[in-house]
Amino acid sequence: MRNGILIVLSILCALNPVWAQNPPTAAARGAQAPAPEGPAKLDTAPPVVDPKTYSIGVGDILNIRVWRENDFTGPYPVRPDGKITMPLVGDVQAAGLTPDRLSEQLKQALSEFINSPDVTVSLQQVNSKKFFITGEVARPGEYVLLQPTRVFDALSNASGFRDFASKKKIVIVRGAERIRFNYLDVLKGKNLEQNIFLENGETIIVP
Repeated sequence: MRNGILIVLSILCALNPVWAQNPPTAAARGAQAPAPEGPAKLDTAPPVVDPKTYSIGVGDILNIRVWRENDFTGPYPVRPDGKITMPLVGDVQAAGLTPDRLSEQLKQALSEFINSPDVTVSLQQVNSKKFFITGEVARPGEYVLLQPTRVFDALSNASGFRDFASKKKIVIVRGAERIRFNYLDVLKGKNLEQNIFLENGETIIVP
């Protein structure tokens, strides 16, 4: 009997040598293949700003927390008129204030409805203050202006220059004004007066 089985297997292998050398995989036999991994998650950490000095602007999204009061806690976008709207309180001016100053105003407004409210205001997303870097850099694009930033420091965000970048002829576009910036001079500690602070909406051009 055993010899008969061996003979049958030998005949099958002879008739289909490919099957013998490459037996069906688990997936081919109907086994479920492992699911592919999803895309990498982006870093969605909120921006870090100084609550005593940062000036809230139109388009910013605030994260307002009122201790033990979920009805008042959540994200608040700053509207084009510079205000936010909070339940019961109504419209509150936010643009132009620091997070700490707005917290104090909200405490006063909420004290009519809540006993000793504890209010914290932070930035969930900064949309009002940005600058741009274009030209011969590794990472051209839009950058958030979270704190006072000089041109030299701003350029470090772009992950370096391309091979043929003209580092001596960089231009900062400030409205109708064109301001020259020599990166190599500043790197050597020369003509540091050209290393100005950027203003909202300005563009750095690296030719």
